[in-house]
Amino acid sequence: MSYRYQIVTVFGGSGFIGRHLIRRLAKSGAIVRVVTRHPNQANFLKTAGSVGQIVPMAADVTKDESVARAIQGSDTVINLIGALYETGPWSFQTVHVDAPARIARIAKANGVRKLVHVSALGADSASASAYARSKAAGEQAVLKEFPDATILRPSIVFGPEDRFFNKFASMAQISPVLPLIGGGKTKFQPVYVGDLADAIGAAVYLDETKGKTYELGGPRTYSFRELMELMLGEIHRKRLLAPVPWGVSEKLGAFFEKIPFFAPLLTRDQVELLKKDNVVAPGKPGFKELGINELAACEVMLETYLARFIVGGRTSTLTRDVGKFHKYPSAH
Repeated sequence: MSYRYQIVTVFGGSGFIGRHLIRRLAKSGAIVRVVTRHPNQANFLKTAGSVGQIVPMAADVTKDESVARAIQGSDTVINLIGALYETGPWSFQTVHVDAPARIARIAKANGVRKLVHVSALGADSASASAYARSKAAGEQAVLKEFPDATILRPSIVFGPEDRFFNKFASMAQISPVLPLIGGGKTKFQPVYVGDLADAIGAAVYLDETKGKTYELGGPRTYSFRELMELMLGEIHRKRLLAPVPWGVSEKLGAFFEKIPFFAPLLTRDQVELLKKDNVVAPGKPGFKELGINELAACEVMLETYLARFIVGGRTSTLTRDVGKFHKYPSAH
């Protein structure tokens, strides 16, 4: 797979998914423009490529001229922009619908060869969640402006900088109780961020992905409770997992939404999202159709980045962990 001498413009490239994708694109030989509101925060990505290969750029996705400057001369455009909750002027409509539509329209007008739009599993125009409705509306807007665009819908994405396992592991450091929203029965298919980055790269490279939508789920399905148990086992902490009914969860969401200056721990809209399983629909194209057959599981990857939440660090558990191997015969 090679994009040598191609220009790939990545909107939202300095975020969690973007930093993993940029490294992969750089290895392919592409010139990568990392488009963000604060380009200084993307400077750390320059070391992922040769001198001048990674180019942070400032752009305002609410303005045509700003988006056009970022896209001009690009062969490929990738949109990673998204928000988990609304804040200030950044409503779901602005971030998930208007911005992708503008990017798609200007990309088409500039003769861009490939547009990849990263949406979310669960995007649904009939959903009770504003997040899910806006994701669906964004996909429709992109395809209207750029019919050959490739849509990727990942389940929750995990990895070193994720906002899922890291958030709950942080809570476990200070709280003896972790809430199980709705009883913890909601099912997920977590996707490792490296696998998602590979899928985006494949979507760019393969011509047959044009105009198609792919649902991306990891190798295993877990309930919310199972994910919390897995995380707690990895950081060697015992915490009470307390089921919280939907009605109480909605009241908690309403409370956390009102706390200023901090990212809310929970919103009412996220509670609505949790009422529906976040898993791949049977028969939908996914990783396999993108040529990716080996996927990383949570059990394998969590230990690579959650050790910082273990009291005393990973080395504090070595004596106990080594004991697990005494049952195996010596190789000598």
